[in-house]
This record gives sequence, structure tokens and C-alpha cells, in this order.
Amino acid sequence: MIKSFLATAAVATLMGLIGCNSPGTPVLAHKLVATGGQTSIPLYPDEQTLVEVSHRSQQGGVTGMVGSVQKDMSAKQIDDQTPVTVVSTDDNSAQVQIIDGPMKGQSGFVPKQNVD
Repeated sequence: MIKSFLATAAVATLMGLIGCNSPGTPVLAHKLVATGGQTSIPLYPDEQTLVEVSHRSQQGGVTGMVGSVQKDMSAKQIDDQTPVTVVSTDDNSAQVQIIDGPMKGQSGFVPKQNVD
């Protein structure tokens, strides 16, 4: 009896997992949110660039100015409220793919606080 219960539970769990990954299953959409009076969110090509630019931008003086210039050169500016899917996240950033608008299909990394 316990074996049949465990087998039934295993099959139900497997079916649930398969159902969650089916092509027709809707993906929970997120959106990019501008913070601090900004109207756009920087989308970086890789996480290393995002971390380096963020670190430089937070420093004052010439280093901070260099970080701001580097941000403008290395990141695409994405409009506030742009819908995205989240591919992955860590403590600092989120890898996203744009699902609507003129940049549809583009993917990259954004600061984690800019994803809702």
C-alpha cells in the first residue's frame, strides 16, 4: 500500500513538472522599473560589465565620471515599464530577455532592483 502511494505521488509530481515546462505554459512576465528619477534602465551585454560600471559609478570624482561614461557606451537604454522575462538572477543582477517593444528578443543584464 505504501509502495502504491509513493508511486502515485511520484507520477503526480512528474506530471506537474512536465506541465510546468510545456511550451504552451504561460511564462510569468516581469517589467523593468526605472528608479531614482531615471526614465530608462541600462541593459548590459554581460554581468561583469554591469558590476564594473556600477562599482565605478558609485565612486566619486573622476572615477565616478568614468563609470558614467562607460555606462553610456556599454549599455543599451531600455524604456521604463518594458516587459521582460527573467532568465536568471543573483544577488546583484538579473539576466532578462525583452518580450515586447522595439528591442523584442534582446537579452542582457540589468541591476536586480530594476526588475519588478
